[in-house]
Amino acid sequence: MPKAPRSYRVTLRQIDAARRVFEAHEPRDLFYRAATELVSLALQRNTSLSLAEALAVLLQTWNTAFYRFITRFDKKHFSDIERLIRKHRHALLLLRGRAIPTFSEVDRARVETLFADLERVLGPVGAAKSLHLLAPHFFPLWDGKIAKAYCVALGKRGCNAERYCRFMTIAQQQYRSLRSKRRKKWNPLKAIDEYNYCKHTRGWM
Repeated sequence: MPKAPRSYRVTLRQIDAARRVFEAHEPRDLFYRAATELVSLALQRNTSLSLAEALAVLLQTWNTAFYRFITRFDKKHFSDIERLIRKHRHALLLLRGRAIPTFSEVDRARVETLFADLERVLGPVGAAKSLHLLAPHFFPLWDGKIAKAYCVALGKRGCNAERYCRFMTIAQQQYRSLRSKRRKKWNPLKAIDEYNYCKHTRGWM
């Protein structure tokens, strides 16, 4: 597994500061929490919504630029999401029970295939968001500005799977720097994304 190009460690103090800023400025966190719960309910078959519909809750609120400028969220697009879920459901369920410290070279081909398939339909940002919802402790979130800040700037759609794996090794390093900080309902990957979003996407920190 290639090492991250340099140290990207984050501290608990930085994470806590980002959480305060995020809560003060970003009301859309509600949609993340709703989508996370809906995905869990859909997997347990405790809701009338399908897994694809649960993902759509987040995609249409956290990935609005993609649907404004790249494609429409129409019937065909939704059918494509359902097809992806059916195709990769088994692999996604296996990864849902894992955390990013376990990511290794053995996983690289599987992750690149998953990401590439989702990226062709959802774009590189939507693919990461969907993978994170389906395996929230294994797949990190990113966007264009975050990727650039970590020296894995996004390329054309369909060409970012290898870049995402490199980003995973960076997120893995950051996760390990925080994993000893046990907290109730604590997902270090989500906390790291809030830090990245506040610092690199929005420039609030």
